[in-house]
Amino acid sequence: MGPKNTFFLLVLVFVALITKQVESAQYDVGGSQGWEATTNFDSWVTDKTFKVGDQLVFKYSALHSVVELANEYAYKNCDISSALDSKSSRNDVVKLNKPGTRYFACGTSGHCDGGMKVKITTVTGSAPSSPASPSSSSSPSTNNHTSAASTTSHTSFGAIFVLVASILATLSLL
Repeated sequence: MGPKNTFFLLVLVFVALITKQVESAQYDVGGSQGWEATTNFDSWVTDKTFKVGDQLVFKYSALHSVVELANEYAYKNCDISSALDSKSSRNDVVKLNKPGTRYFACGTSGHCDGGMKVKITTVTGSAPSSPASPSSSSSPSTNNHTSAASTTSHTSFGAIFVLVASILATLSLL
């Protein structure tokens, strides 16, 4: 493989890495309040567009858990008896890997009935995920998000710097 081919290969890898970083977002479910009974999850999801590749992060106290419900009926009726999955690490990451609607609730008795549940609709899209910018709402539960670009910016820029340095080094060999 000649120097020119190596250069073009490096450029393609560089573009692929940047594209991957831009295409996904990470959402802290419930914003700064997290996965807690006091969070208004209906308000929290209203200004967000979840896309395939995005991640949900559930952060919560030992009083709670995260249960993925099978369908809308189970969600509306807080029926956790046929849950698809249950998590209790207090810092759970769920990847949105396909379009459709997913339903999550707290598995602690009475918490789902009290409103501790969220319905996430994931769409297919080639455009970057873009969590809405914070609104001027006084409710902290409605305007919190974390984009992947902001949570991994130091890592991304470090990787970009290394790739640019590699490309420049390769160019000096040409």
